[in-house]
Amino acid sequence: MTDTPAVYRGRFAPSPTGPLHFGSLVAAVGSYLDARRQGGEWLLRMEDLDPPREQPGAADQILRTLEAYGFEWDGPVWYQSQRSEAYLAALEILRDAGLVFDCACTRRELRDLAPAGIDGPLYPGTCRNGLPPGRAPRAVRMRVAPHKIGIEDRLRGRISQQLDTQVGDFILRRADGLFSYQLAVVVDDGAQGITDVVRGSDLLDSTPRQVYLQQRLGLTTPTYLHLPVATNPAGEKLSKQTHAEAIPADGDVELLCRTLRFLGQEVPADLAGADPTDFWEWAIRHWDTARIPACRTLLPD
Repeated sequence: MTDTPAVYRGRFAPSPTGPLHFGSLVAAVGSYLDARRQGGEWLLRMEDLDPPREQPGAADQILRTLEAYGFEWDGPVWYQSQRSEAYLAALEILRDAGLVFDCACTRRELRDLAPAGIDGPLYPGTCRNGLPPGRAPRAVRMRVAPHKIGIEDRLRGRISQQLDTQVGDFILRRADGLFSYQLAVVVDDGAQGITDVVRGSDLLDSTPRQVYLQQRLGLTTPTYLHLPVATNPAGEKLSKQTHAEAIPADGDVELLCRTLRFLGQEVPADLAGADPTDFWEWAIRHWDTARIPACRTLLPD
């Protein structure tokens, strides 16, 4: 299972759980400018993997909002809801190699029995060597070997994670039949030849799992840059769950300037009065990743 990298190919992958908010605009602006500054492509992928969490019409609303702000993406929009066959094929490759196993454990059982890891309960290995008697399979898990994964993040430097003791055997297909984000993002990044991933640092702890999957599927590992995540005054990540306010849907260059300042860029006072075309021309020419704050979270001005 191989990919064909371009010179630079980046992407933005929002989840249609609601309209874009300031935090998602930060990820869009950062990934877009990084791609365009290097003369690369910028792809758009809709991560509509979880229908119960999605808001009807949100995907179309996101596309209209991005257009209003002057974003221009390359090629057609990909929808993960249309990619199930590719995810199943990847899962079968891993199964044939003995790298996955069926799991019968419920969330309640794991909450009661499993110690805490960096991203939820640390799987205790209950079904690793076969299902307990009388139990039916629910989820499919990745079999994690004792392995330390290290990545060089362009902003934060060397990041290491002991996958077996900090994360454990992680889910690739849920009990409801839906594929996990970890599997889908790896398969799609490989299929689209993504060379550079610029996204929020809330996904930093997921990256070693994705690298582990890339290695086992024979895929190239992209270069990563994890941007600071915008928070509210309580320190919570801006999201639908924390009632983040939707950005204006008709485009707002002043808000784009505020996003640049959040990302540490020096913005001239008169740029807020520019039209979107002039704004992007200036922003692409002056984009400087060395100015981005090397922190996980940041409170917007």
